[in-house]
Amino acid sequence: MSSTKLWDKGFEPDRMIEEYTVGQDRELDMRLARYDVEGSLAHIAMLEKIGLLTREELETLTAGLREIAAEIEAGRFEIEPGTEDVHSEVELMLTRRLGDAGKKIHSGRSRNDQVLVDLKLFLRDELRQIAGAVRTLFDRLQELSERHKEVLMPGYTHLQIAMPSSFGLWFGAYAETLVDDMRLLAAAWHIANQNPLGSAAGYGSSFPLDRTMTTRLMGFEELHYNVVAAQMSRGKSERAAAAAIAAVAATVGRMAMDLCLFMSQNFGFVSLPDELTTGSSIMPHKKNPDVFEIMRGRCNRLQALPNEIALLTTNLPAGYHRDLQLLKDILFPATDEIRRTLGMCDFMLAHLRVNGHILDDRKYDYLFTVEDVNRLVLQGVPFREAYRQVGMAVQRGEYSPTREVHHTHEGSIGNLCTAEIRRKMERVMEEFETPGL
Repeated sequence: MSSTKLWDKGFEPDRMIEEYTVGQDRELDMRLARYDVEGSLAHIAMLEKIGLLTREELETLTAGLREIAAEIEAGRFEIEPGTEDVHSEVELMLTRRLGDAGKKIHSGRSRNDQVLVDLKLFLRDELRQIAGAVRTLFDRLQELSERHKEVLMPGYTHLQIAMPSSFGLWFGAYAETLVDDMRLLAAAWHIANQNPLGSAAGYGSSFPLDRTMTTRLMGFEELHYNVVAAQMSRGKSERAAAAAIAAVAATVGRMAMDLCLFMSQNFGFVSLPDELTTGSSIMPHKKNPDVFEIMRGRCNRLQALPNEIALLTTNLPAGYHRDLQLLKDILFPATDEIRRTLGMCDFMLAHLRVNGHILDDRKYDYLFTVEDVNRLVLQGVPFREAYRQVGMAVQRGEYSPTREVHHTHEGSIGNLCTAEIRRKMERVMEEFETPGL
């Protein structure tokens, strides 16, 4: 049997039109193949229940789909030239192998809800994997925060020396910020974890479909009840995932920028082994933080994702539109990029060396002015008078810091609340578990 299209009406479109409209979709669809089979397995089980397939047909089709699933996992599956997408290829393979029974799997569904199911299952898995990578980086940051909690460093406002900070605070700050990013990932995961199957082209079906059954079989936590809303989730799910990825990227990119500064000789706060830096073609002394610079650039690009998706989907009326196909071009590479970036960030932090004597330099003496004002206040001096005394000593060049730091409140240098922050992360991570998955 020759390859064809699900919507074939006996004539071929102009090749130039087909190439332009299909674009990179075949290549991108390869990532959806396993989910297309998963959705089809649930769909045919439901079709047998409502009487559109016999028990024998269900068993034959189930065996055929599992055979295709095995070929996908083994890397032997491909979308043939002339076959429009992964959905067409799976149906074509079944029909070639099983005859007319293969043609029955499309009853009660459209390519619209078929691709929606694939995308929801794909996003659900991708977001969980990204969450796992975020958690790994979070654990690394917490470990470094505890290991270096006694090492003081300058804190800045306006890029001016401000008050004492510590590596415990700095590493811990990025760890806790990732908890907020994880909340966005969890929200996007919940949005994706809804079953659109049965919405067909966006207006339901006259078949008595059991949508609750397919929701259970595919392990979705919810059903997209309104069939039009289910179709409208195309683009919305991707935008939510993009916003979450962009949030993670913003955190990692900001940390990369800090590390580029901290590695410069003007700061000298941290260093890397020579093999993790790069050199210059003309300056033999250079040890450049190229990994963190590339990381910063990649993260900046990822932060454009929500806007790119918004521009693609803005003002589209309800219903399916072919523009939505281009969402895969935007989002699929981004899921790979953020996971790769998170893995590289964890690797680099594992080899980061911290300078334990930063504040020995006299240029950091003024970091302790607030500490000395507070010390006077605790001795009974009114705050404004204490502020004036220390300020005048600075102006006269007579200020000599005590270099003592006594911070005990929650989240301060002396009380990092690492365990409490870990519990926050663990509560968010629990959201990524759906009973039955």
